[in-house]
Amino acid sequence: MEIPVVVVLTLLIMFVIQTFIGRLYVIPSASMEPTLHGESGSGDRIFVEKVSYYFSDPEPGDVIVFAGTDSWNTGFDSNRSSNPVIRGMQEVGSWVGLVPKDENTLVKRIIATGGQTVSCQAGDPAIMVDGKPIDQSYTLQPNFYPVDESTGSDACGGPFFGPVTVPEGNYFMMGDNRTNSLDSRAHIGDQFQGTIPEENIRGKVEAVVFPINRMQGVGDPDIQQ
Repeated sequence: MEIPVVVVLTLLIMFVIQTFIGRLYVIPSASMEPTLHGESGSGDRIFVEKVSYYFSDPEPGDVIVFAGTDSWNTGFDSNRSSNPVIRGMQEVGSWVGLVPKDENTLVKRIIATGGQTVSCQAGDPAIMVDGKPIDQSYTLQPNFYPVDESTGSDACGGPFFGPVTVPEGNYFMMGDNRTNSLDSRAHIGDQFQGTIPEENIRGKVEAVVFPINRMQGVGDPDIQQ
């Protein structure tokens, strides 16, 4: 009887940790370079903790994992089996972190919060929040892709956009690899103006835990100077 009890207790502990404390995610793309390395099959493994946001609100500069809204989920394919038995096992596995959740999770940096206005237009020195340039020292430089100067700028990290006033309780998200990131800018036409509701946030990225040569904390600079 001891082995079954140990197994059940282990699974229960894993469930509590995954549900209330934090879990590991894999970075699948390069949209957060140079902060997070993403490549199919060999992206960074990151630890995402949930505790911070029990006591404080997400802030500009935080790197977070979130579930996409409808407009972000175009092309997302479920990772669940069509076999009901296997699907059930996958669901149980996701509760303890053995299988990924069946949702489109993404990782980006918070640029602006509810009530703030974000934009970038011709002549702006950087992304602007409430008329002031944000710190962009953490972004990939030079830009990954060249920018068409007739429709955008290097300072904007792509096409001009905005102004967008972020709805209360929502967050405007951008990748650190500005010209290689499909982020809030790409979804401005949706019902949330490209922003992400707080209930979609899964946690704050605290560290890269694998590979070993990339182990490091993930900073949350005060980007709104």
